[in-house]
Amino acid sequence: MKLEKIRPSEITPEHVYLSRRRVLRIGALALGTAALSACGLPSPSPEPTQTNPRVPKDLPTDKRDEFGDPANRWEEITNYNNFYEFTMDKQEVARLAQNFKTSPWTVTVGGLVNRPRTYDLDDLRKFGEEERIYRLRCVEGWSMVIPWLGFPLHKLLREVEPLSKARYVRFESLFDPDQMPGQRLSFYPWPYAEGLRLDEAMHDLTLLVTGLYGHPLPPQNGAPVRLAVPWKYGFKSIKSIVRIDLVEEQPATLWNTVAPHEYGFYSNVNPNKPHPRWSQATERRIGEPGRRRTLMFNGYERQVAALYAGMDLMKNY
Repeated sequence: MKLEKIRPSEITPEHVYLSRRRVLRIGALALGTAALSACGLPSPSPEPTQTNPRVPKDLPTDKRDEFGDPANRWEEITNYNNFYEFTMDKQEVARLAQNFKTSPWTVTVGGLVNRPRTYDLDDLRKFGEEERIYRLRCVEGWSMVIPWLGFPLHKLLREVEPLSKARYVRFESLFDPDQMPGQRLSFYPWPYAEGLRLDEAMHDLTLLVTGLYGHPLPPQNGAPVRLAVPWKYGFKSIKSIVRIDLVEEQPATLWNTVAPHEYGFYSNVNPNKPHPRWSQATERRIGEPGRRRTLMFNGYERQVAALYAGMDLMKNY
């Protein structure tokens, strides 16, 4: 993958970046959503620092995606996280989430299905586990390559037998302000909710994730179960899921509710569709110098483009 040299115009000046962080910390949400991004504010991505010393000892070092790009290091993946339920500071999430309780845990699946069911973590193991090395592209312009462990969501959905009226899948995260201090910020319509069209949810690339680098998913990465939809911006891959419902109407999602003019329901990675406040044509791969060109559908165009045949992706963003 050809790297592009970063231009000075693409770098947020330090004083601007720091002032934005300060504004967010003192609650400038009251000024409106124009100051917000679903993945934070676009800024240079510093090298993640190691805030959680519990690094597995047996991590392989040769994992690559199908383009030959190496997976990001465990330290990078687990110490540079967007998880607003804990904090808006990416490099503080790991510290604040380290005591997050992920057991016991259940995921309730219902709505327009023949066989509604509540699964605990042992129940989910019957669907098996496989490694998928996926690219993650954040809406703010940075990316990673991550070796997830999990199973295709369609395995679970087929077991609950969707009704013919079901057209969408709604996902909901845990709401627990005692454990997740960011949820005390009432501006957001907690709990976090996301949604997919049913055919998107049934696509083989859509993964329910339970692990990372062959180990259980860390809390800061969305433990114990999260979604990975690699052709969409990262905020669509909802974390710490407790409920999945099949519904007839397009569900409201957190970011589409907060700022619908900036975050569409589909949120497919599209380098031709700029965010209202920044370009999506390039991205910063964490751990790399410079920037690289963003690929349509995050490089999964061959697999998923047919889902959107005939749609205007500049309007259905």
